[in-house]
Amino acid sequence: MTFNTDSQLLSEKAQRIFQSYSELGIDARLALLYLIYEQMGESITPAAPVAADPQLAPVLLGDFYQLAKDEQLSVMREIVNREDTEYSRAYGGLRENNQLAVWYAWAKGMGDTVVGMPDGYQPTEAINSVLEAIEGLEFQEQISVLRLIAGSMGYSEVEPIPTQAETGKTSSL
Repeated sequence: MTFNTDSQLLSEKAQRIFQSYSELGIDARLALLYLIYEQMGESITPAAPVAADPQLAPVLLGDFYQLAKDEQLSVMREIVNREDTEYSRAYGGLRENNQLAVWYAWAKGMGDTVVGMPDGYQPTEAINSVLEAIEGLEFQEQISVLRLIAGSMGYSEVEPIPTQAETGKTSSL
């Protein structure tokens, strides 16, 4: 599935940032998410509502914590890679704000109840570049980019509704 980032809601700069994120490898995307939450986590929490409740996504915010660290990393990779797995489907079934809440909860647990970054990990220039670009956006646009990132992961068979620009048709009542 491809994502239409040609939104009037996103500036060209934000769209380019998402494109740069999309060009990163799976593990680089995971590292970027970790770094985003490590450096910007407290400011992101308003976009990740109190929805980080185990009842919201029991597989992701409950069962996930019971997995071995290497299994957790595998699940994260499956989600980022949009694979058709139980965890990726559970994630793909959530709205973007709730997907952000899942990453926030996982980031809070990293190194403790969630697999952490490898010791001595140094992000690549590409990761740092995307992180700096996101940090350079206004808060609302940061959240919009993060929602787009969160929504680009996970498996779902639900296809987005085509926009008027894509179909050339106006909606009728």
